[in-house]
Amino acid sequence: MDNLLVKSKQKIDSIPDIFFRYLYHEINLNNRLIVIPGARGVGKTTLLLQIAKHSSKEILYVALDDLFFTQNTLYSLAENFKLTGGELLLLDEVHKYPGWSREIKLIYDDFPELQVIFTSSSILDIYKGEADLSRRAVSYHLPELSFREFLQLYHKITLPKLSLSNIVNNNEKISLEISSKIKPLKYFKEFIETGNYPYYQGYNNEYYQLITNTINLILDIDLQSIEGIEYANIAKFKRLLYILANNVPFTPNVSKLAEKIGLHRNTLIQGLQLLEKAELIRTKRKQNKSISILSKPDKIWLHNTNLSYAISDTKPDIGNVRETFFLQHLQLNHIVGLADKGDFVVDNSYIFEVGGQNKSRKQIIGLENAHVVRDNIEIGVKNIIPLWLFGFLY
Repeated sequence: MDNLLVKSKQKIDSIPDIFFRYLYHEINLNNRLIVIPGARGVGKTTLLLQIAKHSSKEILYVALDDLFFTQNTLYSLAENFKLTGGELLLLDEVHKYPGWSREIKLIYDDFPELQVIFTSSSILDIYKGEADLSRRAVSYHLPELSFREFLQLYHKITLPKLSLSNIVNNNEKISLEISSKIKPLKYFKEFIETGNYPYYQGYNNEYYQLITNTINLILDIDLQSIEGIEYANIAKFKRLLYILANNVPFTPNVSKLAEKIGLHRNTLIQGLQLLEKAELIRTKRKQNKSISILSKPDKIWLHNTNLSYAISDTKPDIGNVRETFFLQHLQLNHIVGLADKGDFVVDNSYIFEVGGQNKSRKQIIGLENAHVVRDNIEIGVKNIIPLWLFGFLY
């Protein structure tokens, strides 16, 4: 364990703490068991190490794929750490350790003085492991960077978060205030193309290659190890993702799509569900539509705008890019569905029609709490809201 303690200290000491994800300030560190799920590449490890760096507790950080665990158990590590005065155990990527949920449950039950914070793949359902953690673990999901976080990380521009009700009711005042400090449209295109992940280094092709590599790791390793998907089907899921990337927003004909890819219909729907759990796509169904495990979605988008540029053979459709941006920022803390009139209904309260600079109000005439979301405008007017403003929701 001494070697793990040395490696832990080195990692914690070397982690930068100039920029913190929004979630850093929202985690209640009084909870004994905390899980931080999220997709690959969004910054879970950095967040975990920053928590460690700013804690006064006796801490051990360990990645669950460390060779230490070929000869030792997680439970025995926690026991020894506790006996030597350990207080906070940070476990990175628990899905890489077989039987993780059972041992974490035992650690929680047997060592009440030991706090555990762990990260996991978004594919992993932490409440469906070998042991039930639903009454023990508090979950904080980490998404991709928001437009607000992108401004802070890449341009050192710090601006506050906004609530949806504030945006809806005060968009004219807020957009005017922000635009007096910065020119949001100056940065918006950059975010759309290269701002979703915290590892852009100024070279688009290299950045998109990193995204492609991450996608391959998700499909080749995470899906196989967590869900036990056969490799032949994983290859077909890759083709499915490629087809979706070149056709989003996509209204699927499941039977034709399954035939084209060479999958059974039910396997194709399972593939869509897994791609969504992996945070590579988003799916939506119409309001008041019955939902079953094998029901197909009515519309599909990629999970964020950068994925469109990394995967698609052609320049992404601008209408798709706008909707993808809107969904990314709304879906984290709100319930978003397809509206009968307009594009989206949010929290069963607001209707939004998303479009370009000249988008009219005609699709939402006569509807209550209905708003037009326009791209390429800086200032909002009444129920016309700038698209970029939704990037301040987290």
